[in-house]
Amino acid sequence: MQGNFITTKLNAMLGWARKFSLFHYPYVTACCGMEYMSAACAHFDIDRFGAGWTRFSPRQSDLLLVVGTISQKQAPILRTVYDQMTEPKWVIALGACAVSGGIYDNYAVVQGVDQVIPVDVYIPGCPPRPEMVLDGLLKLQEKIQQQKQDWRWQKRQP
Repeated sequence: MQGNFITTKLNAMLGWARKFSLFHYPYVTACCGMEYMSAACAHFDIDRFGAGWTRFSPRQSDLLLVVGTISQKQAPILRTVYDQMTEPKWVIALGACAVSGGIYDNYAVVQGVDQVIPVDVYIPGCPPRPEMVLDGLLKLQEKIQQQKQDWRWQKRQP
């Protein structure tokens, strides 16, 4: 056996724990917020996937849900919210406006949130159905499970 057995199993265990304990911060700016609320209600129950705790402070959250249109004036605010989040952090762009600017192809709207912050999962639609929101959350959970953990003792000191 190689010396990686313990860290491999620990990576898998931490990935499992992180994917089922997501604290999300909804950055809602437009109509897709209604579909986000539908996904969080009792009928669809986002809590069964481990993402039921909504946090309205970026310092207490590790998942940023960007829901709706982001204007050029809001872009620095969104960047500040992202920078204040705890590590590791993930971002979901929800809706056509967040993914690509939607129908607003003009100078005042950011043509995709990925121009401001890195995005992990894109959920298209105008607005996306709650089932798509849950599917996007499952895709993010798969990504989190496969992610290697950042171990302090493996980092090289300058």
